[in-house]
Amino acid sequence: MRVATTSPQSQASVRRLRHPSPAALGVLPAVLVHSRLGPALAVRRVMEARRVTASARPEQGEAFTLERIDASALRLAGTLKLAHAAELWDKMTSEVAALTTGESIAVEMADVSGIDGCALALLIQVRADLRARGVACDLVHARRRIDDLVHLYGGDTEPEPRLKVRREGTLEQIGRSSLAFVMEVKLVLAFLGTAVLAALGLLREPRTANWKAVVQIMGRAGADAVPIVVLINFLVGFVMAFQGAIQLKQFGANIFVADLVGLSVTRELGPLMTAIIVCGRSGAAFAAELGTMKVSEEIDALRTLGFGPVRYLVLPRILALILVVPILTLFADLVGAMGGLFVGLVSLDLTVSGYLIETRKALGVWDVGSGLVKGVVFGIAVAVISCQQGFATSGGAEGVGRRTTSSVVAILFTLILIDAAFTILFHELRL
Repeated sequence: MRVATTSPQSQASVRRLRHPSPAALGVLPAVLVHSRLGPALAVRRVMEARRVTASARPEQGEAFTLERIDASALRLAGTLKLAHAAELWDKMTSEVAALTTGESIAVEMADVSGIDGCALALLIQVRADLRARGVACDLVHARRRIDDLVHLYGGDTEPEPRLKVRREGTLEQIGRSSLAFVMEVKLVLAFLGTAVLAALGLLREPRTANWKAVVQIMGRAGADAVPIVVLINFLVGFVMAFQGAIQLKQFGANIFVADLVGLSVTRELGPLMTAIIVCGRSGAAFAAELGTMKVSEEIDALRTLGFGPVRYLVLPRILALILVVPILTLFADLVGAMGGLFVGLVSLDLTVSGYLIETRKALGVWDVGSGLVKGVVFGIAVAVISCQQGFATSGGAEGVGRRTTSSVVAILFTLILIDAAFTILFHELRL
């Protein structure tokens, strides 16, 4: 309903009515008489104003008393509410301040007619402080209704001591870390078995494979990694040749720098450095991608839609790295030899033809082939471990970061371990 605006006095009255102050509540009926508000709206405004005033006014409870009966007993009486909290705390702490270890005190609550949670919490805190000082304190003889509240707040039970955090010993840390490592190895092997079963199922039903993803992953993991692979392996060949040239010059065996660089790059450094680069680029990316899909429940959605997550997400990544890492290893072998050639031309007075002829004499087919075999196994290890860490992700963004870091560390350790195993195997087989 629209308010009439015939006079400034009535307008001021209406404004005071809409925002009444506590002092104006007594004159509200007179204002309502001269206003143009409807009766229902006017009554509602009055009730709202009274509720605001009542809530703004501090609650006044009945007084309480605290008196000492004897040396080991106190009596509480009356009603204890939030308004009495400060006074109750001061009186209680002053009454029990002189108590020492081994003494006891009982708080008689038979005459307490009412108590709220705040006051009861203060009493229980005083009781806990006394127990910590070795003074026995109990809240006794409370009425049944109040006794139930005391029980709810734990006032009739022994306070639980805080557990002290014991520092973990060195042997315990080693044992815990070893057990965690064994469990991680078990999970990776189980995941590898699941991937093998999914691959066997893919052989029976090749149409169910996600072949488009294989091409895309090969582009990201292979073509995009060529510049960094070329740069790193060129520098590796350069450093190997430069370090070897210092020693070979002493014996006049400058030409053998081609043997040193060719064999070390093709058999060991080429595939290993390439796998490390793929680990840092693609392994971390796989773990982060799958980890994000796991915490956002996209993998669960794939299962709901009938797609096998391992077949749809993991196998394309494994197949892509199996194809890409050997090709990158060939690039690494080539540019590593070029790094040695650069040092031979600059520091050892070698010719291009002489260096290439000596490299061809030093290298055999198996020298290059062993590096390619390592590259295949390295690619499988990178893909399996990174995907397993991604599938094991939990805990949101923090979990994704933690699993990504774990995947890189685990892959690097596994690559070194596999390379050592290949070295021993080839030595025993005289390859």
